[in-house]
Amino acid sequence: MEARKNVANGIVLAAVGAVCFSGKAIIVKLAYRYGVDAVTLLMYRMLFALPLFLPMAWWAGRGRPPLSRRDWAGVLGLGFCGYYLSSMLDFAGLQYITASLERLILYLSPTLVLLLGWALRGRRITGGQALATAVSYAGAVLVFGLELRVASSAATAWGALLVFASTLSYALYLFYSGEFVQRVGALRLVGLASIVASLCCIAQFGLLRPLAAARVAPEVLWLSVLNATLCTAVPVLLVMMAIERIGPGMAAQVGMIGPLSTIAMGIVLLGEPLTPWLVAGTLLVMAGIALFGHAGRGAAVGRKGA
Repeated sequence: MEARKNVANGIVLAAVGAVCFSGKAIIVKLAYRYGVDAVTLLMYRMLFALPLFLPMAWWAGRGRPPLSRRDWAGVLGLGFCGYYLSSMLDFAGLQYITASLERLILYLSPTLVLLLGWALRGRRITGGQALATAVSYAGAVLVFGLELRVASSAATAWGALLVFASTLSYALYLFYSGEFVQRVGALRLVGLASIVASLCCIAQFGLLRPLAAARVAPEVLWLSVLNATLCTAVPVLLVMMAIERIGPGMAAQVGMIGPLSTIAMGIVLLGEPLTPWLVAGTLLVMAGIALFGHAGRGAAVGRKGA
């Protein structure tokens, strides 16, 4: 009975965390309506999130050995690539494409991790993984083609390229973070890498924007606080708690509610259209990621038996 309750709690935590994560794009799109740019908006998001990441990193590091120089170098690199650069590219891309397309492109990160493993480590790609990747990209291309028909093709292409670059940047973080998670700890690594990203975003604003650019509409500040808490720090904790209860595999499966919640919020809050092509593309991406997870488990079992 207790085990069932633990699993149920884990599923709820994973679902709520996925919905909170998916709200980030909606908040960014709402903030853009008040004339703010990506550099300023990202600075406020990370400025308000920094006081949450500091205690997170401290709490996760209690009783653990201090980081070596190699670990600190890894934290700096992963924080720059996985949280600063990917966020900057994502915020910039959201100026040109819908939140729905952005979320679908971001969901391609497992396929990019797979391709990085093949390109950089010579890891074999199974037939099932190749099929899953093809299905996922077919869905994203379908939705991308839809947006090309209803919006400026050059702007849409540029926005999709920026978000895809963001996905690749985060995939590099996922690819290289495995060895550091074992030594540093998952939550500690997230906290420290996020602190690095926050400092990068604040420094970028200081270098590229005059002080007057910090004067934004009050709505931007409130939306940034909401983004920093409900869509950044809180879901990190929720997903970590879910993984402790149900494992990363099931947590990832539950997290597939993310694109659906983004589409729903985009329709209600942003007035984005719901079309059969969007539904079809979303289902293809979700089916591809589901197949990808199944193929990955099968490959892992095969390697263990070999």
